[in-house]
Amino acid sequence: MALLALGINHATASLGLRERLAIPPEATPRALKSLRASGPVAAAAILSTCNRTEVYVDHDGEGEAATCAWLSEFQGVRLSELTPTLYRHSDAEAVRHVFRVATGLDSLIVGEPQILGQLKEAYRLAHAARSLSGPLDQMLQRAFAAAKDVRTETQVGAGAVSVAYAAVRLAGQVFDQMDKRSALLIGAGETIELTARHLVSAGVKRIVVANRTLDRARALASRVGGVAVRLSDIDMHLVDCDVLIAAVQVDTALIDAARVRRAMKARRYRPLFAVDLGVPRNVDPAVGEVGDVYLYTVDDLRAVVDEGLNERRHAARQAEHLIDVHVSAFMGWWRERAAGEAISAMRQRADVARADVLAKAQRRLAAGESPETVLEFLSHTLTNRLLHRPTVGLRSAAALGDGEFLEMASRLLSLEPADSKSE
Repeated sequence: MALLALGINHATASLGLRERLAIPPEATPRALKSLRASGPVAAAAILSTCNRTEVYVDHDGEGEAATCAWLSEFQGVRLSELTPTLYRHSDAEAVRHVFRVATGLDSLIVGEPQILGQLKEAYRLAHAARSLSGPLDQMLQRAFAAAKDVRTETQVGAGAVSVAYAAVRLAGQVFDQMDKRSALLIGAGETIELTARHLVSAGVKRIVVANRTLDRARALASRVGGVAVRLSDIDMHLVDCDVLIAAVQVDTALIDAARVRRAMKARRYRPLFAVDLGVPRNVDPAVGEVGDVYLYTVDDLRAVVDEGLNERRHAARQAEHLIDVHVSAFMGWWRERAAGEAISAMRQRADVARADVLAKAQRRLAAGESPETVLEFLSHTLTNRLLHRPTVGLRSAAALGDGEFLEMASRLLSLEPADSKSE
């Protein structure tokens, strides 16, 4: 059998094509059933996220073309359009690829942790669909172990690598107990949503989302467990919040110094951590001059992000070495497993021959032949049976001049040269 990792990601395909190839969780069981029925596929798993769709299969060596054709047909994308964007990894390289995916080394943002959870969900769905077995199952389990090892032994997941994460990280440095803090988010776009999710991960107590379109604020608030308010109501929430983060498209600043001074007076000058992620600015720079207000802009956070990226790049080099170790260990297990299957088949064949010859010997004894004659028959016949196939193979290799095969056979069978003398 052979392992194959086949798919597209953010580096090989456009967003439009990635959207067309995406397979949602509810469609995964049907997709796995269809894939296994499409060709010589013994086991399969599917990983599909916003940045990648990958198919992992254990096949008989002829499954790559069948898997490509299946993906094209199942998702309704022409093969001529799909093929130039596909990457294909086989055996050891497939294992290495999956291990790198699990550890976040193949992600758009190196070291991002979400992909590991998504891969675990792909594993769960494949198990529920009974489409996992043997080496593919073991490969995915070992990918999780490799990811844990990399997270433990390196800093690949440390360091802020987005302005949203950097903002939340800085907030955590200003306030030592984030679970007692509340945040006011102005806007409802992608940046604010990412910020909200980082705040949730940090354990913030309360999130208020303010936006010009209340429906969008409600939609985001529902996804992060927050509260939605109108943009016109932010003054009352400025009094209560500890963290203010704004990222909305406006022509002039929404938050000016006078507004913040009034809020600070009402809150008795409790510290306010403010981040302006808007371009143009959402918060007047003069706000930073108000006492007990810590104001950061996008440019301030760039240095934090660049530092985080450098940290992760260095850690990624360490992580690659750890992955090499895990790949070598898996390939060793796989080769031993293959040898075990061959040994089992060889022993089964020998046992069939033994049982057959023994039954014939017993019938000859029952017919009255002497034990000496039957023993001679048994030993001679069994020897011929066991050595017939190896003998035919050796003669064929000799006739073809295949010296390498003969040498390997000699080592396998522990054969000594004809002129050697036993000690």
